[in-house]
Amino acid sequence: MIPILVFDIETIPDVAGIRRLESLPATMSDEEVAEHAFAARREKTGGDFLPHHLQRIAAISCVFRDNNGFRVRSLGTPEDGEASLVQSFFRTIEKYTPQLVSWNGGGFDLPVLHYRALVNGIRANRYWDLGEDDRDFKWNNYISRYHSRHTDLMDVLAMYQARANAPLDALAKLCGFPGKLGMDGGQVWHAFLAGRIDEIRNYCETDVVNTYLLYCRFQLMRGGFSPEEYADEIAFVKNSLAQESAPHWAEYLAAFEN
Repeated sequence: MIPILVFDIETIPDVAGIRRLESLPATMSDEEVAEHAFAARREKTGGDFLPHHLQRIAAISCVFRDNNGFRVRSLGTPEDGEASLVQSFFRTIEKYTPQLVSWNGGGFDLPVLHYRALVNGIRANRYWDLGEDDRDFKWNNYISRYHSRHTDLMDVLAMYQARANAPLDALAKLCGFPGKLGMDGGQVWHAFLAGRIDEIRNYCETDVVNTYLLYCRFQLMRGGFSPEEYADEIAFVKNSLAQESAPHWAEYLAAFEN
């Protein structure tokens, strides 16, 4: 089978970048710099969600499904810097050329990864190939919106209409999957300030499993799985998670609808 890589990122304000762009005094704390950016954003848009280029990646979590099984991990370690995490993500693509799957990856995760790769000087030759090195990539690559080498489930299911977009948590729960556990994206910055990076990584991991389960349901809908194959795959995921020692997986499995 073609390896499947489901990915999700969690981000925090790029405090260093905001300081540089705004020429803010060094005496301002990271929290004060972020609040300054949030306030400016609220005044401009009515909300405090910062633009993509002012997001810094705090965690990248992935599901990897191939002939060797099902694995879910956060890249790197809690101590690794952003550049190491971003490089690990693109290095995985370089090594395996997987099928990428995301929920809103085209609208958020990948643009942020692009900007942070640019800022950190990361090379990602295979990812950016549009057919120059591999002719097959001319017709199916990671960049073009309507190509399938990256499947943004939210975008596809909404027929590429933003007004039809649905949240991952709601769709997962409607399909009987656990949905989000522990926190949501709006709590990540304060969790990071409190040093709770492990909780952020755990939360990100449950999101990628939700996305993979929805991808399996999508494959059932489009004929990629027979009903029996779908049932077997969901059972396989559950059994794989049951082998994990981290306590958040026991909570996640308990939240499944039987």
